[in-house]
Amino acid sequence: MEHTMIGVHKIIGFLPTLMQVIMQNELEIPVRLAGAIYMKNLINTSWQDREAEGGNPIPFAIHEQDRAMIRDTIVEAIVHVPSEVIKIQLCFCLSHIIKNDFPGRWTQVVDKVSLCLQNSDPNAWHGALLCMYQLVKHYEYKKSAERGPLTEAMNLLLPQIYTIMMNVINEPSEQSVLLQKQILKIFYALTQYSLPLEVITKEVFSCWMEICRQILERPAPDASHIEEEERPQHPAWKTKKWASHIILRMFERYGSPGNIISKEYKEFSTWFLQTFTSGLLMVLLKILDQYRNKIYVSPRVMTNTLDYIKTAVSHAFSWKMLKPHMIEIIRDVIFPLMSYTDADEELWESDPIEYIRKKFDVFDDFVSPVQSAETLLHNCCKTRKGILTQVMQIIMQIINTPGLDHKEKDGALHMVGSLAEVLLRKKIFKEQVEQLLMQYVFPEFSSPHGHLRARACWVMHYFSDIKLKNPQVLEQVMRFLSNALLTDKDLPVKVEAAMSMQMFLISQEDAAPFLENQIKEITMELLRIIRETENEDLTNVLQKIVCTYADQLPPIALDICQHLATTFSQVLETEDNGDEKAITAMGLLSTMETLLAVMEEHPQVLAALHPVVLQVIGHVLQQNVLEFYEEAFGLVCDLTSKSISPDMWKMLEIIYEKNGAEYFVDMMPALHNYITVDTPAFLSNQNHVIAMYNMCKSVSEKLL
Repeated sequence: MEHTMIGVHKIIGFLPTLMQVIMQNELEIPVRLAGAIYMKNLINTSWQDREAEGGNPIPFAIHEQDRAMIRDTIVEAIVHVPSEVIKIQLCFCLSHIIKNDFPGRWTQVVDKVSLCLQNSDPNAWHGALLCMYQLVKHYEYKKSAERGPLTEAMNLLLPQIYTIMMNVINEPSEQSVLLQKQILKIFYALTQYSLPLEVITKEVFSCWMEICRQILERPAPDASHIEEEERPQHPAWKTKKWASHIILRMFERYGSPGNIISKEYKEFSTWFLQTFTSGLLMVLLKILDQYRNKIYVSPRVMTNTLDYIKTAVSHAFSWKMLKPHMIEIIRDVIFPLMSYTDADEELWESDPIEYIRKKFDVFDDFVSPVQSAETLLHNCCKTRKGILTQVMQIIMQIINTPGLDHKEKDGALHMVGSLAEVLLRKKIFKEQVEQLLMQYVFPEFSSPHGHLRARACWVMHYFSDIKLKNPQVLEQVMRFLSNALLTDKDLPVKVEAAMSMQMFLISQEDAAPFLENQIKEITMELLRIIRETENEDLTNVLQKIVCTYADQLPPIALDICQHLATTFSQVLETEDNGDEKAITAMGLLSTMETLLAVMEEHPQVLAALHPVVLQVIGHVLQQNVLEFYEEAFGLVCDLTSKSISPDMWKMLEIIYEKNGAEYFVDMMPALHNYITVDTPAFLSNQNHVIAMYNMCKSVSEKLL
């Protein structure tokens, strides 16, 4: 089918005919879906007129007659096509058309959506809301001054979707709940970066806040028959998620006096705080009460709830309402959230590498109730008088409980570590911290439970800048950490030990000598677990080790470099976790660069490293791994800074062949070395001069 269409898609009338095929209910869904996907791809590549480039023919563009017919029918198509997967493809088409044609060539889209929203058939509302969402998404991240057409459209459309919301808000059917979710998504996209007060007046805003409050307050349906990891996908929890997103965003961005994004919201922020604090906090406290009573709350809703309360803690007006509940929240909500769970234990046992990835995933923290609980606890103890003392009393009570469950002990130690900064700043506690660590944390380095050994390392990480009275305590800490790294059987413990070790080397000047006797073993073990976990944070640890122990590492520098090169190749071959993979790979290249720098005083070692590094550079350039060009050219610069070997002259040829003109700025230091470090050798080969001239010429032409 696709091969046939390639030959005819340039014929005027093709695209409207394809739309008719997509809308034929008699045809099977896969056939119609294939047509929708083809239409999406054609619209993405050929909707707008383009100029010819470089003497090439004018690129094909869909004829205006066809574009007009598609504009005239696509909203109705999205509304009426029964298949959700086809709706999605058509929405991609609509999004692209809006991006190029609204408002200039197609103001009618607003009226078309409005007409569908007025339809008495609820089945039509879903498609109309999807269309409206594409319009709002187009302006979501634009500045207020650029949102005029959207603001004008919202004068018509926003009251309509509010009316629909009021019609369905009390309907428990899945269709009604999904409509509510889509309406909330539209409102969030409309307001998350700019709140158009000329459309959303205080009266209108109050109505939408009441909608969010009602949705958050109503009981969630029984989900006990659904697997826990699938419960957040239940329409009721998705709707609550978007309601909680909205109230949190409104509070943080526009309703938090002193923290608003623009002066235009100054008066609004005071009004928001005084008008909505009581009602919203009441419903959020009910959500926390659900959790306390072992009733399921989805992670996103819990995260947003805790983040809202964190912001409320900072305002005297809202703190008055929160204060009577805060200790209960800390004891009955924050403490359980921060404790080791059955799910943690299962993941630790079944997939320790995934456990590590999850615990160190910075992106996961944005949707983690645990991280939000940590932050709320920290902020509350830091800013509100008397809370820290009460919290430490709770922690001591828990940790001294006879027969304490190891998971609860983890929660107590987790709380202690989260409060490290506050404890070290408060005079009343600062003097007691050293004894607290020795009495309650040090014994856990020998715990039979791996997660408590890891927690001990983690806690020490956060107390790494403590001013110790007894220097022997520092030696003891470094011994604990090195033993954990070198001898512990559990990989997560090793990773936490390495991270903590790095922090002590950074914060404690006297820490380094305590590791000297084992530094070779420590370095090789670090390399091993970097290869096993591909964890980007560990590459930073290795860089610190290399910088700190430059005099001790020459005998194993070649081994280090070979490990880095092998791990780099391994990471590039890994298909999963693209962003994490890139960060890890960059860390490995950066560590290689650090190794070259610290070995400058050891010419023989440096000479042995060059072929290994050269192989890595060649891999990056010959495989066109563009995201690592900057680091690769940095390594080329290092390898040509003192002398230029025959292999490095060959590398110049590779650089020339690749002609990465857009990376010329990154190349310049290395190219400068080629010209100045060994000028006679550069001039002795005509090809060197021609290559350099052509590269510079190519860049100059692109700049003109």
